[in-house]
Amino acid sequence: LLENNIILGTALVDMYAKCGLLTKAQEVLEDLPLRNVISWNALIAGYAQEEQGHEALNCLAQMRREGHVPNEITFTCILKACGSIGAVDKGQEIHDEIIYGGFLEKHIELGTALVDMYARCGIFAKAWQILKELPVQYVASWNALIAGYTQQGYYDEALDCFGQMQSEGLSPNEVTFVSILNACSHSKKLDEAQMYYENMSQKYGIIPKLEHHTCMVVAFG
Repeated sequence: LLENNIILGTALVDMYAKCGLLTKAQEVLEDLPLRNVISWNALIAGYAQEEQGHEALNCLAQMRREGHVPNEITFTCILKACGSIGAVDKGQEIHDEIIYGGFLEKHIELGTALVDMYARCGIFAKAWQILKELPVQYVASWNALIAGYTQQGYYDEALDCFGQMQSEGLSPNEVTFVSILNACSHSKKLDEAQMYYENMSQKYGIIPKLEHHTCMVVAFG
């Protein structure tokens, strides 16, 4: 069934990748008589999701050698991979390729992926620049920046960013509050953590989940 059915082959790669069986996914991909950029994207996405950035970059290189041209999904996954391993130089190369190909105008989600990559690598000036230049700003883009500040230990900056996001007219979501509660917890701002935790449901109508409860346990601890 796999001899002439690229859709079925891609589905198998995607299934194994999403189940975390990345070695098996790569074996299936390499054995396929037919594969395309969608097949490669399934494997690259799996590696990126598991934060195996080097493997994702190796897949991109092999894909290019086969003559397949990356698309916006490829770039989104590769930027995530670069952020996970701090490969900012490679991320900047991908950024240049995105601009040269005119992808950013057509695929706004790439803007968020770029903000996330630069923030994870600690290049906050560049992350801010991209965020401000986006034609449409989404909560996800701000979340990427706030999370980057929190992950890098810049907790006050994360809270300032949270305030600026709201001044732009954007309401936080449950992902935002994971980063904000983490920032408060690690900077020992217990009163602020309690305030944000209560505001989640009272002000924003967001029901706290396990991640938010865990943040508060850490804060009180």
